[in-house]
Amino acid sequence: MSRVSVELVARDEETIRREAAELRDCLPAVSMINIPDIIRFDLRSWEAARMVAGQFSSVVPHIRAIDIDPNGPLPGLDVPGLTEILVIQGDPPADLGHRTWPNTSESVIRRYRREAPHLAVYAAFDPYRRAPYRELEDVARKKDAGACGFFTQPVFDSRMLDLCRDWLRDETVFWGFSPVIGPKSRSYWETTNHIVFPRDFEPTLDANIAFAERAVREIREEGGNVYLMPVRIRLASYLAPLAGVLGQKA
Repeated sequence: MSRVSVELVARDEETIRREAAELRDCLPAVSMINIPDIIRFDLRSWEAARMVAGQFSSVVPHIRAIDIDPNGPLPGLDVPGLTEILVIQGDPPADLGHRTWPNTSESVIRRYRREAPHLAVYAAFDPYRRAPYRELEDVARKKDAGACGFFTQPVFDSRMLDLCRDWLRDETVFWGFSPVIGPKSRSYWETTNHIVFPRDFEPTLDANIAFAERAVREIREEGGNVYLMPVRIRLASYLAPLAGVLGQKA
C-alpha cells in the first residue's frame, strides 16, 4: 500500500504542535510524519515524536548516527507507540562542544535491530552527494545491517527521479520532494546539498507544485511511497494543491 509522509521540523515544542495541527487541518487523513534531528535546536527528534505521537499512526524521528554514544542508551526506545525510525549519518556539528562518535549508519542500524527489534529502521539515500555507484554500495551495506527501506534526498528533476527509481526498483523507498522557492532557497540546496538543478528549473511555487503533482501521481499509481518536505513555506500553500494526488480531499 502506498504511504505518504510529511516532514515537520522540531524547532521547539510550540512549533511542532502548531505545525502538526496545521497539517491535520490541511490534510486531515494524513497518517505519517517524519521529524529531522537538527542540532541547532534544543528539541530532539525523538522528544518531538513523543509530543505528537498520538495524532498520527506513525511518527518517524531521524537519528543522527554520529550522535549516538556507544555506551549509552539508544534514543527513542522509551517513546510509547514508536514503530519506525530513520537513521542518517549526520553532518559534523559547527559547534565543537557538541560531542560526536565515529559511528557509521550501518553500525547504528545494527544496534537498533539488535536492541529494538520491534522498530522498523530506514536509512538514507542521496544521489547527489557522490558517485552513484558509491551510494548504491552504501545501500547494500545498510540493507545488510538491517535497514528495511530508504528515505531519499529530495529530488527536483524528472530525469534524476527516473534514474533513481531504476537503481532502487527492488527497494522500499520514500521518494522525497521539497519546494525550492526563490534564488536564496535554490542557492542553499546547491551549496549545502550539492544539488544540480536542470536548466529549465523554475524556483516558483507553481512550478514546484506542478513537478511534485506529476511525480507523486506516477509513484503512487505504481504503489510507491512519498514524503514531502515543505521547508520555509506555509504548509497549506504547498500541500493543499497536492491533496488530490495524496489521496486527500481538498
